[in-house]
Amino acid sequence: MDSGSPYQWLRELRWESQGNPISLLIDCAKCVATGSIKNADIGLEYISQISSPEGNAVQRMVTYFSEALGYRIIKHLPGVYKSLNSSKTSLSLDDTLVHKYFYELCPFLKFSSMITNQAIVEAMESEQVVHIIDLHCCEPAQWIDLLLTLKKRQGGPPHLKITGIHERKEVLDQMNFHLTTEAGNLDFPFQFYPIVSKLEEVDFENLPVKTGDALAITCVLQLHSLLATDDEMVGKISPAAAASMKLQRAVHMGQRTFAEWLERDMINAYILSPDSALSPLSFGASPKMGMFLNAMQKLKPKLVVITEQESNLNESNLMERIYRALYFYSALFDCLDSTVMRNSVERQKLESMLLAKQIKNIIACEGVDRKERHEKLEKWIRRLEMAGFVKVPLSYNRRIEAKNLLQEYSPRYKFREENDCLLVCWSDRPLFSVSAWSFRR
Repeated sequence: MDSGSPYQWLRELRWESQGNPISLLIDCAKCVATGSIKNADIGLEYISQISSPEGNAVQRMVTYFSEALGYRIIKHLPGVYKSLNSSKTSLSLDDTLVHKYFYELCPFLKFSSMITNQAIVEAMESEQVVHIIDLHCCEPAQWIDLLLTLKKRQGGPPHLKITGIHERKEVLDQMNFHLTTEAGNLDFPFQFYPIVSKLEEVDFENLPVKTGDALAITCVLQLHSLLATDDEMVGKISPAAAASMKLQRAVHMGQRTFAEWLERDMINAYILSPDSALSPLSFGASPKMGMFLNAMQKLKPKLVVITEQESNLNESNLMERIYRALYFYSALFDCLDSTVMRNSVERQKLESMLLAKQIKNIIACEGVDRKERHEKLEKWIRRLEMAGFVKVPLSYNRRIEAKNLLQEYSPRYKFREENDCLLVCWSDRPLFSVSAWSFRR
């Protein structure tokens, strides 16, 4: 780079190797966080030259993180952002497909379903009518496995009901077809109730739960989305003041270059729109979570099993989120790089459509739009205990089978027990937690 190069600022940064994409990404993130948009733009352009979605694990991950930073910049230009996203729909057929890729290419969800099913079998050992509410019902393999296990139960299988909740009717239709077909083949007493609903809009009072049903509720990688908070309610200036300031910025825009206006607008955005997460354990800061747990508790479930990402990404500070997201997702990209072929189309779709979408939401979004608010097990334990639930220790049955499942993928996959819950790890880095709960009677 010569002294007149637009990349000259890169020479002045504290990191030494300009070929290190993670170091450059962090410096670009700092530029975005402080409103230095021109420098961020230069850095992101340089990242695009040294990273690729077809490269190694680091290059692929940095590609999606840099894309997320770009989206964060343009989100402060509502017209530009909406025009770039006008043809995109919130739900597509590919959403379910990439979920299946994640289920198959990584052992995390299979491990979760194996441990969950064992907990259900043990909790419902003497029950005649077992009712499961699946709060994100999209993977038939778990419940087919449960049908096969319960079919062998001494004294005969229970009558099994599954209420499946999902945003898309066609997903539930497929679940209904697969499960009722398998139950018919096994001559298993079974009913499936489809409920088309978003998680936060589930009407617990009108679910088809009958007196005498032994109830189990499962929630896989969904509960954290209820931690999203509304910036309109906390820390915002009045609408009149906001309109006045927007008008002033519009008047002065003609006196500055576009880059200067954007940089100034970004700084204003950070000053006027702080994140409203507050204390992650405060029901007042996440009212949806408080109401949801309260409604769930009223059903008096015999068992609740929750699977969540083991990471602390419910932070208001952008740089804290980026550092922690890099720590979490670097392990995910590493395990995929170690266990799945580089040219796998399924891996490419999983990373570009699922992981990239999560990263974009973590970095580019704030307030109620930021759904990927992962928290660690210790916080979930405190939150659920505060809501009136008590832990159910996960038994040792099927742990050998679960361990063998992980080893089939890679010896670097491990699990460990913590606070009567299980953590699934890549090497020694915990990535997902499985915990079981019951209603405090």
